[in-house]
Amino acid sequence: MASKPSIPKGTRDFSPAEVSKRQYIIQTIKANFEKFGFQPIETPSFENSDTLMGKYGEEGDRLIFKILNSGNFFYNKSKIELPESIEELQLNSAEKITLEQRIELNKFTGKISEKALRYDLTVPFARYVVQHQSEIEFPFKRYQIQPVWRADNPQKGRFREFFQCDADVVGSKSLWQEVELVQLYDTVFTSLGLEGVTVKINNRKILSGIAEVIGASDKLIDFTVALDKLDKIGEDGVKKEMIEKGISEEALVKVQPLFSFSGTFADKIAQLSDLLSSSEEGMKGVEELKFICDNVADLGLSTATLDLDVTLARGLNYYTGAIFEVAAPKTVAMGSIGGGGRYDDLTGIFGLKNMSGVGISFGLDRIYLVLEELQLFPETVAATSKAIFLNFGDKEALYASKAIQKLRQENIKVELYPDNVKVGKQFQYADKRLIPFAVLVGDQEINSNSYTLKNLVTGEQVSVNFDGLKKALQA
Repeated sequence: MASKPSIPKGTRDFSPAEVSKRQYIIQTIKANFEKFGFQPIETPSFENSDTLMGKYGEEGDRLIFKILNSGNFFYNKSKIELPESIEELQLNSAEKITLEQRIELNKFTGKISEKALRYDLTVPFARYVVQHQSEIEFPFKRYQIQPVWRADNPQKGRFREFFQCDADVVGSKSLWQEVELVQLYDTVFTSLGLEGVTVKINNRKILSGIAEVIGASDKLIDFTVALDKLDKIGEDGVKKEMIEKGISEEALVKVQPLFSFSGTFADKIAQLSDLLSSSEEGMKGVEELKFICDNVADLGLSTATLDLDVTLARGLNYYTGAIFEVAAPKTVAMGSIGGGGRYDDLTGIFGLKNMSGVGISFGLDRIYLVLEELQLFPETVAATSKAIFLNFGDKEALYASKAIQKLRQENIKVELYPDNVKVGKQFQYADKRLIPFAVLVGDQEINSNSYTLKNLVTGEQVSVNFDGLKKALQA
C-alpha cells in the first residue's frame, strides 16, 4: 500500500483563500516599497556555499540548508572516530561533537556540498551589488520578495520555508535612510490596518560601548547573542549564558541597568549617556539614535510607536549601526514581524569596500497570522469569482460566454459552470466556493437579451440587461 502523502516539517500548502490573503499582504508591501522609491530585483533560490557560510555567526551557519552534489561519495570513517549518531547526522545539525570531529565533518561536507539554499535576502543582495556594481546607480534602493529556508525547529510563526520582504539602501551613510525606514514600517502596517505595532530600535555601537564599559569587548558577539535572547529565556537565562561564555560576574553587575531601563525615549537616551560616558563608540551610537528619534518625532507616525530597546541585539554578525525589530500589538502572542539594521561593510566580504547599507524586512508569514487572528483581512480579499453563470446547454452557454467575455474585460471575476448538470449541483458548487451571485440564462433571457441575477446570500432574484448586470457585479 502506498504511504500517505505528506510534506516536510516546517513547510505548508496554501489554499486559494490563503494565497489570496498572502497576495494582499505582498501587494500592499510592494506598493509602499515602490512609493518610497525602491526598485525590485530577484536572486537565485540557492547560492554557492561560500557566499552564505560565515556571514550569520555560528548559530546561523548551522541553520543553512546545504544541497548535496550529484554523485556517490565514500566517507572514510576510520580517518576519525565519530559517534554512532554522526553517521546519520544531518549537515545542519547542532549535535555536540569535538572540534576535531567538526573539522573533519566540515571537510567531508565541503566535498559533497558546494551549494546551499539562501538563508536570507541580505547576503545574496550584497553579492548582487558587488557582482553588478558597474550597472548600478548609487545610492541603490532595492526591494526583494522571495522565499528563504532555515533548518530551524518548526513552531507557531516559525517555519523552515518562508517569504521575506526586504527593502535596502546601499551607497549612503545618511541617517535619513533610517528615518525613512521607520516611516516605511509605519506606512505599511497602517495600510494593512494593523495599528499599534512597536518599532524597536537600538544601535550596535551602543552594544559595543556597553561591552567596552564592562570590560568584555573581546566577548562582544557572545554578549550580543545572549542579550538577544532576553525575551525567550529571561534575565536569569541571559546571565547564565553570558557566564558560560566567559563573561565575568563583575561585568554582569555593571550590565544590570540594561535589564531595567524604562521611561520615554529621551529618558532612555539620558540613561545610556550616563552609562556610556567613558566610551567614544557608545556615545556615537547614542547620538545616532537621538538623530533618528528626534526626526521621526518631528515628522510623526500614523499608527506605529518608535521605542528604544537597549536589549535588542539581533544576533547577526553584520549589523554595525541601527538595529530594528517590529513587535506586533500586545493583544497578539507573536514574535517579531519585521527587523533589520545598518551594515557598514557587508559588501566588503565580497571585495567591495566602504559600501554602507541599511535595510529592513517584513515577516510575511507572521504578519498573515496576526491579521488572521485580529480579523483584519478585508472582505474583498477573496480568491473566488463574483458570479457564476449556470449551464443549461450549449446554446445558453454560448450566450453566457459572450457576456462573460465582456465582463472580464471590465476586470470582473466571473466564470461559467462547465457542465450541463442538474441545477441543484451547480448551486451547491457555487455555495461551497462562496460565490455570491449566480446568473441564469434560458430561452426567455436569450429572446429578451437579458439575464436573471440571483443573490446567493439573500436569495433575491432580478432580471437585468447587460449594463445592469455589470453595474450589480461591480458594486
